[in-house]
Amino acid sequence: MWHLPKQLAWFGVGGFIGFIVDAGIVQLLVSKFGVDPYVGRLFSFLCAATATWAFNRQFTFHERGDYTLFGEWSRYLVAMSAGFAINYVAYALAVHYSEFVRAWPSVGVAIGSVPGSAANFLGARQWVFSGSGKRGSPGDVKERKNKP
Repeated sequence: MWHLPKQLAWFGVGGFIGFIVDAGIVQLLVSKFGVDPYVGRLFSFLCAATATWAFNRQFTFHERGDYTLFGEWSRYLVAMSAGFAINYVAYALAVHYSEFVRAWPSVGVAIGSVPGSAANFLGARQWVFSGSGKRGSPGDVKERKNKP
């Protein structure tokens, strides 16, 4: 339990990186390419979740199951989906009710980030990076001789 505060701190750094990626991409898609802010957010989430997965697997969570990179990444996306659902509801409400947020969707990303963070941390810590490969399905568990 002693490493929990350290994990929370690193997860916060990863979350900040994810926020920059998420907010930057959705803002670019909406402002420069005229993409619908709801659709743009789906793409920016995928990019942000990939960035935070790469960061968190390197710095935050040192325990790993016996998953392939794709298996671990896909588990991470599933785990982040609960937090994203919470996040997206807050984002969508802000975009819907605020002209300002519709023009600046990065503000909506910030609004949605707070409520989804706890669900994301728990999903990553307890399911993706738990160190037990026995929890996964046969498709995402692979024996590896050289673990990264």
